[in-house]
Amino acid sequence: MLKSTLDRIVRSHRNVTSSCSISISSISGVPKEKVDCVVIGAGVVGLAVARELALKGREVLVLDSAPTFGTSTSSRNSEVIHAGIYYPTHSLKAKFCVRGRYLLYKYCSEHNIPHKQIGKLIVATGSSEIPNLHNLMHRGIQNGVDGLVMMEGSEAMRMEPELACLKALLSPLSGIVDTHSLMLSLVYLSPLIPIWVQGEAENHGTTFSYNTTVIGGHIQQNHPCLHVSGTKTLENWNRKFPLQPEMILIPKLVVNSAGLSAPALAKRFDGLRTEHIPPSRLARGCYFTLSNTTICPFRHLIYPLPEDGGLGVHVTLDLNGQVKFGPDVEWIDGVDDVSSFLNKFDYSVCTNRKELFYPEIRKYYPNLKDGSLEPGYAGIRPKLSGPRQSPVDFQIQGEDVHGITGLVNLFGIESPGLTSSMGIAEHVATRFFRG
Repeated sequence: MLKSTLDRIVRSHRNVTSSCSISISSISGVPKEKVDCVVIGAGVVGLAVARELALKGREVLVLDSAPTFGTSTSSRNSEVIHAGIYYPTHSLKAKFCVRGRYLLYKYCSEHNIPHKQIGKLIVATGSSEIPNLHNLMHRGIQNGVDGLVMMEGSEAMRMEPELACLKALLSPLSGIVDTHSLMLSLVYLSPLIPIWVQGEAENHGTTFSYNTTVIGGHIQQNHPCLHVSGTKTLENWNRKFPLQPEMILIPKLVVNSAGLSAPALAKRFDGLRTEHIPPSRLARGCYFTLSNTTICPFRHLIYPLPEDGGLGVHVTLDLNGQVKFGPDVEWIDGVDDVSSFLNKFDYSVCTNRKELFYPEIRKYYPNLKDGSLEPGYAGIRPKLSGPRQSPVDFQIQGEDVHGITGLVNLFGIESPGLTSSMGIAEHVATRFFRG
């Protein structure tokens, strides 16, 4: 099934890959096919990268183990467009958040993607937090974020009568976006105009193969070769015998945008030195929704000061007016490679965790009533640092780092990954894939 599926895919690529002279024979009997560009992962970053490469005339193949796009981190976040305040100056997070915000607002406006620039208030609820709030404002200005305003608590509370704070930093450039509509647009708009065939999306510029898992790879003549298996085969694997690929793809260019499983996948690339693969940590975050109210208590996003591992339990509004609180931070481990490839994470929301939410939310929303929080959803963030460690920047590794031609690894693309997606895509397509 997988071979016949990928046979159809690679036939559409042969006109641009016939000049590739790489040949491999290390895994006998496994079908091998040459392709131009492969993007591993159909989350919002992978989709943005695929679009950017296709716009530059590349033939792009997107592989994802799920039955459709955006089933992991991209569909389990706050859907916030960040301004670029939190991140160290000159970091990739700061650079791509600021650039990505501009590109994202522009794209959403041009393609009628539901979004709204509603602004954000970052609040200090105790006097000890005020210096940190001023530090955030200074950092945001250094990062090129325009329009930041430091406000007295009284002024902020006139804007938001349900709010309680001593001071607040207004970020008017922050907003919200319908992430699913954004991803739909990235998939469907030219040059990504798919034709559905047995669960796949195919077109002349970009081809999608869902239910298709990259389980590892090897390096041949300093080029990456991808080991591919059908997701069903992987799900039925009994683990008594070594995992074997059903096909080997030989791309000229490959972007590992596998999100939560990107480091685990990189470790299964025979020939990629392990010192170039950062240790990864996973942090689950739960969201609770506000019930028993017909009137939204806030018009802006409301954020406390950042906490260890995240930005704090904040107020997020979606485009339908629903109020969400979250995410919290729960460090998780013990997830094996194959389970991560298949997105077999625990996304359940423990109802009892709401008891931890009430006191945190009431620091800035004291009128929150008992019994008004209901379980929403959970997401998992792919971090490169753990508890009580300083946050680590995005890692975007090309040949200049690991020495392998045509391989780009994207590690630790957590928040602000959604906002940064088009900035990252622009960078990858411009820096690594010229010509």
